Amino acid sequence: MEKTIALIPGDGIGPDVVAEAVNVLDAVAKKFGHKWTYRNVIAGGAAIDKWGKPLPQDQLDICLTSDATLLGAVGGPKWDNVAPEIRPEKALLGLRGGMKVFANLRPAVMWKQLKDACPLKDEIVGEGLDILVVRELTGGIYFGERGTSADGKTAWDTEKYTWAEIERIVRMGFEFAKNRKKHLTVVDKANILNSSRLWRAVAEKVHEEYKDVTLDFLYIDNAAMQMVRAPRQFDVIATSNMFGDILTDEASQVTGSIGMLASASLGDGTGPGLYEPIHGSAPDIAGKDLANPLATILSAAMLLRYDFKLETEAKAIENAVNAVLDAGWRTGDIAGSHLAEVKAAGKLVGTKKMGELVVEYLNK
Repeated sequence: MEKTIALIPGDGIGPDVVAEAVNVLDAVAKKFGHKWTYRNVIAGGAAIDKWGKPLPQDQLDICLTSDATLLGAVGGPKWDNVAPEIRPEKALLGLRGGMKVFANLRPAVMWKQLKDACPLKDEIVGEGLDILVVRELTGGIYFGERGTSADGKTAWDTEKYTWAEIERIVRMGFEFAKNRKKHLTVVDKANILNSSRLWRAVAEKVHEEYKDVTLDFLYIDNAAMQMVRAPRQFDVIATSNMFGDILTDEASQVTGSIGMLASASLGDGTGPGLYEPIHGSAPDIAGKDLANPLATILSAAMLLRYDFKLETEAKAIENAVNAVLDAGWRTGDIAGSHLAEVKAAGKLVGTKKMGELVVEYLNK
């Protein structure tokens, strides 16, 4: 198989972790007989520094004409004082809108080797957590009408959804749920918001096609509480842009380490997907060989699975990561309370070594 992958290293630790993911992708290509052509894209703060805008059209066009896109991270305090319309984060909104990727898949998986990093009690998490959040990505309050009054004393943002926008997210949630534990939870605020009542109406209608999947609903405030009280009740969650933004960050903390969590942003399958770790740019450790590259490496596995339909290759990466963790290798963020003993055992490694270890176990 020959494919083209757009690479957006971005800002902070983005270039560090993307470099290791590329090394792993190259190892996969060599082992399984594929060929990847990489095309570099400048976006986020790096693009602001170069062109004065976070996502020039020609850079977006590279992503649109590639088979998949892998992103590191964008943003950082360096650009805190730029005009709101050109903040680095606008690159993310531009990519999502331009690439028409409307569903963000965020698996919140607690790796058994890192159970000690979970802040919840053992009796709450049991043998582990495996939650998939399907977040709507291109609608809702983040994209709705907004404004500020002339005197600066009033501001507004509008939450707006169409039936079609909701249906494609809910349907995707049902599709994933039917191949997992057959349980879909729609998170909303239907006791207050008209838009949430529409989410419920759409979900109930689509549910008629998925009778083997259990459907239930939770208000966002209750769902946030349940995520820490009894997270094992969740299988697949489908929700709006803003609520998904909140829940996925909470779920990442519940699983123990944000440095382990990948994500995929998908459209209708006619264009490339966007893959990225959910952590930030962490500029304080950029270039210091301290960042954990595993979330980006796992994002590359999702890229192979969803855009290239290479399940065996995706599993090979995930199995290699699992083997590395089994062998006791840790970056600082996932060593947790065992940092001293990990260091004493010579198993504390940096970004580059962790990437090399994944390649080593991949080739075994």
